[in-house]
Parts: sequence; C-alpha cells; structure tokens
Amino acid sequence: MALTFEQSKIVRGSIPMLKEQGERITGLFYSTMITAHPELRNMFNLVNQANRRQPRALCSVILAFASNLSHTHELIPKLERVCHKHCSLGIRPEHYDIVGKYLLQAFAEVLGSGWTPQLHGAWSKAYSILARMLIGREVSLYKDFGEWQGWRSFRIHQKIAETEDIYSFYLVPSDGGSLPSFVPGQYISLRIMIPGKGHLQPRQYSLSETPRPDYYRISVKRDRGVQVGKGVDAFQLRPGMVSNELIDDYAAGDTVEVTHPAGDFNFDTQCYSTMPVVLISAGSGVSPLTSILNTIVDNQPDRPISWIHCSARRAPFEDHVRSIARGRPNFAMRFFRSKVAEVDYRSGTARGEGLRMDLERIDREQLHLDHGAAEYYISGPEAFSFDMSKFLRGQGVDPQRIRNEWFTTGEVA
Repeated sequence: MALTFEQSKIVRGSIPMLKEQGERITGLFYSTMITAHPELRNMFNLVNQANRRQPRALCSVILAFASNLSHTHELIPKLERVCHKHCSLGIRPEHYDIVGKYLLQAFAEVLGSGWTPQLHGAWSKAYSILARMLIGREVSLYKDFGEWQGWRSFRIHQKIAETEDIYSFYLVPSDGGSLPSFVPGQYISLRIMIPGKGHLQPRQYSLSETPRPDYYRISVKRDRGVQVGKGVDAFQLRPGMVSNELIDDYAAGDTVEVTHPAGDFNFDTQCYSTMPVVLISAGSGVSPLTSILNTIVDNQPDRPISWIHCSARRAPFEDHVRSIARGRPNFAMRFFRSKVAEVDYRSGTARGEGLRMDLERIDREQLHLDHGAAEYYISGPEAFSFDMSKFLRGQGVDPQRIRNEWFTTGEVA
C-alpha cells in the first residue's frame, strides 16, 4: 500500500532531522539489534560499524529514499548496489522484520517526544515499501544464483605475494564441484572465524582474474587503518580483521567460506566491441580491473586499452601489465607512485615516483577523451573515484560511459 499524501509529506519533512541525527539513529540501531540478535555478528562486518561506515551507509539509503518518494525509480542504481551486497551476505526476507523493529526503536529513542504517532506511522509504512522493493530484487538475484545458495566451503589452493602488502589467494571448492562463471568486476563474500571473537566475520573481495572453471582468485591487501579527517574531527579507522587474518595466518590447504559472485560493477562480456576502454585504479582497486583487463585481452584483441594505476610503491600485477603492453600495440599504460622505492630507482622504473594520480598529466589521446564512445572503469577509494569521475566529466565525458567501484562501505547498507 502506498503512502498517503500526508504521510509522504511527513516523511519528506523529516529529511532535515535525518541529516542531523541520521548517523546517530543508525549507529544506535545496529548496536541494539546485534545485542538482541548476536547471531547477526556472523553477517555484519563489525569493523565497518566501529569505523562508522555501516551507519553512514544505512543513513545514506534512508535519506535517499525519503528524498525520492515521488520518483522511486531514480533510486534503482543505488538500490541495485545494496541488493547485490545483501545477497552476497545471505540476507533474507525474514531479516527485514528484525531490521524494521530496531530501526523504528532507534528513531523513537533518539527523537524522544519528537517521535509522534504520525511520524511513527508514516515511517513504518515507508520502511515497508522500501523493504518490499529490496526483497523483490533480491529474490530475483537469488534465483540467478541457481543451486549455490548461501555459504560454501573453499580450500586455498595457492597463496602468492604480489607486493609487500598484497597477496593473491587461489580458491577451489572443497566439494570438488563446478564453479559458476561471473561477470568481470564482481566480488565474492568470504568469511572466517576471528580468533578471540567467537564469531565469523565476512568481507567482500573483488575477483582479480578472468572467469575460470576451476578456481576463483582474490587479491587481499593488508589493512593498517587510516586517519580520516583533520584536527578535532579526525579519527582513526580501525584496520580490517579479515584481510589481516588471511595474510598472517592462512596458507595453502586452509579452508574459508565463500558466497556466489555478485556486484553491479561489471564489464559487458556479451557485446564484442572495438571501442577504447580506459581502466583507472588506485591501491587494491586494481583487483576488479585486472579481471576486466584479462577478459578484454583474451576476448577482444582489437580493443584499445589504457591502463592507469596509482599505488604507494610498486603496483600489484605490474609485471603482468607490462608483459601485455609488450605484445599489444594498442595498449597504453601509466603508473603513478606516491612513495619511492630504492629498487625502482636502480631498475630505472621510477618515472612518476612521488606523484599522486593526476589525469591532467596524461595525454588526451591516451585517455581517449576525444572519442565519443570510449568506456571508463574507475576502481579505488571513494574520494579517488569521485575525483577521477569529476575530471572526466569536466572533459566532456558522458557520465553514462563512466563506471565506478569504490572500496568502502559507502552507500551500501
């Protein structure tokens, strides 16, 4: 049942309150819900909650929904990302009743006397509408997954150091069964038991190889935490538990649990094209773009490619990328490195050292800015992806030709 005109007005009227108190509401929601339902600790990434990413993500979705009540079709791209994440984590329709209960309780506790019966009624119905939208799409995605529903045991076949901080894990099904294909750019959820915590913890990892019938590959970066903001508003993001545990304590022969590949950042493998593609990444954002790169090289040999990457030091898969460049005349590459390694000076590969990514330093021809059909794939931290997209749009690139994958919880609940 749709919202009445008066209820829609009430929900839209709560937008200023959401902007002011939204993260406080969603933060309280997560803490009370998980206290009441500790089994959900196996589903939600607790570091993202401690770092305030998860509450910010949920707040973003709620605010977007309240702002688009009269034209919810505009929410589809945002909700598509949410639905893929939910299916990757195994969220089911019954979980929405739990979420609704504790979300409305958090509204009431934070707003106090401001949480009127009218506001409660309007938001209760609004949440039901949002939940139905999400559930409907998620049911469809689960059908696409076929027989593989939920978590599946995988064995680590190989663990390879790509750089000082990034390791690739080659994963094969423990049951010896077949692997479904995936769309280059997608991710899997992986979960392990965290020592001393008493519960499982999931994390999403982009698949870093073209689809293979016998294994999946992910490339995991050590998470050291990072300071966000400046001055009195600064805070330290806690390092991720899952990535560091995998790197430090897991080896070939160990097992992990994995869900079906998902994600709406992907490269269309059904359409053969000779149009240029520009792959722009930073840090561990290289993972999905490596999958896309390998797929293009294997299947679209006539397609011009520009590979642009920024990392602190030597990039993961750099030797692989350079080998492609040597055998492919329509391939251009540029590496930026924000820190200088002595070995790169000795080897003579120190061009671009000490520089952060700056697309203005790259020739327009290499970026294919004057080609009206070039496609751009950007993957990396949220601020990086925003800056790269902003530059391209400023150069006249149609936003429809720019695809982004940002490595944060971001707007995903």
